[in-house]
Amino acid sequence: MPSKSPRRSKSLTCLTGAFAIAAGSTFLGGCSEPKPVAFEPNLVHAMKYELKEGIEMEQASQDAFWIVTEMFGTPDQPKLPAAAMEDEDFATLVSLDNLMMASGPADAEGRGLYQKQCAICHGISGDGRGSSSAILNPYPRDYRKGVFKFKSTERGEKPTREDLATLIKNGIQGTAMVALPRLTDEQIEDHIGKAIDTLSGEEVEAVNQEVIDQQTEALTDYVIYLSWRGELERTLLDDAIFELDLEGGDRIINPAHKNSTDEEEKELFDEGWEIAEDYALEIADAWLAAPDTVVEVPEPPADLPVADNYEEFVAFQNGDQAETLAESVQRGQELYLGKIALCSKCHGVKGLGDGQTTDFDDWTKEWTLGIGIKPENRDQLIPLLARGALPPLNASPRNFTTGLFHGGGTANDLYIRITQGIEGSPMPAATFVEGEFEEDDVWHLINFLRSLQTPPEPEEEPTEEPKPTEVAAR
Repeated sequence: MPSKSPRRSKSLTCLTGAFAIAAGSTFLGGCSEPKPVAFEPNLVHAMKYELKEGIEMEQASQDAFWIVTEMFGTPDQPKLPAAAMEDEDFATLVSLDNLMMASGPADAEGRGLYQKQCAICHGISGDGRGSSSAILNPYPRDYRKGVFKFKSTERGEKPTREDLATLIKNGIQGTAMVALPRLTDEQIEDHIGKAIDTLSGEEVEAVNQEVIDQQTEALTDYVIYLSWRGELERTLLDDAIFELDLEGGDRIINPAHKNSTDEEEKELFDEGWEIAEDYALEIADAWLAAPDTVVEVPEPPADLPVADNYEEFVAFQNGDQAETLAESVQRGQELYLGKIALCSKCHGVKGLGDGQTTDFDDWTKEWTLGIGIKPENRDQLIPLLARGALPPLNASPRNFTTGLFHGGGTANDLYIRITQGIEGSPMPAATFVEGEFEEDDVWHLINFLRSLQTPPEPEEEPTEEPKPTEVAAR
């Protein structure tokens, strides 16, 4: 493999020394100055190809990063590709006003939402490498792959705005992703320009919801922006590997030729820029198409009780449909343990999440198993860990006894995840077999999963302290 320049090695030391330490590497960082708030190039994606193909990727990485910077700006001054803004449909994908509200320093008035609420986990670049990411399991989402786990759309499609907004506003139950915080009294007073004690409780709640909804919209746009930007950078590197002769001197683009008077140089620059714009619009189009790919969840059979939560399930157990529910749960258990649905392989026979626990998600597999390196082989992973990859963690199957479902626990939520799988995770989409496992059987599976939940502990009623007797009082 070609050797790296001293300049690049030094910059990587400052950029990723802390992550190498976390990985158990002897590679130590020595930055004396705080790192400025800036987007970072996707060094892991480039190094993945460098290790796999044996091709020096430094120039390609610089070229791709230059393009996305030109198109999308910086964390303090975001912008959008001109080609998208000139198109009536594409211009609706992300609002620049929302981007300004979400971007910028956390202490800037009317701005900085992403840095305040999200960057500590998801990182400035949306790479899932915020300052707290290394201690979380699972790691925060890396938006740059353009893949999201919890959504209402078909497998392989982007989430809708509503999917993202729901997660941003309400958080993800059972994870470090929390709901947007309510406003303090001082924030409410600043927002409305008068004292909070002049408002009724309903008015205070209305202000809270109004501001949280605005924040949700701004952050939703910013997540799409980060994902769009990051996916374009990855796509440009993919294209360079498969379409260009990098070893022969081909480049994604040469910024020095942007205003060249040499006809051939200018033509090469324009061609590279046009290719990048086409990719940017393809990614934007996938986001715009998401609402058309929402999974249509059918109604359960009319005579089959299907609960949206554990309380409803218990009510069915104790109601007129108890026998029908019991038969459904039994059918669901047969499917769960059977060789077609095969849920127990990962989730365990009793649903404890203790089956196959040595698998990894797609974000990890891409730069480990995808290039022939076992995730457990930390020595081989050092070049990737030094460039920002976090040490591989096994994907944990859901423990159904807790009743916690990260992507939502309604019957419809579970139906979508069973039929479509969980994108980016080892959870596959269901494979239906006529006469053995059909779509209506999904409702039986859902009933069985609900039956696995451990009943909550009954709340203890407060006991009254005995009143002192006359003798005791004396």
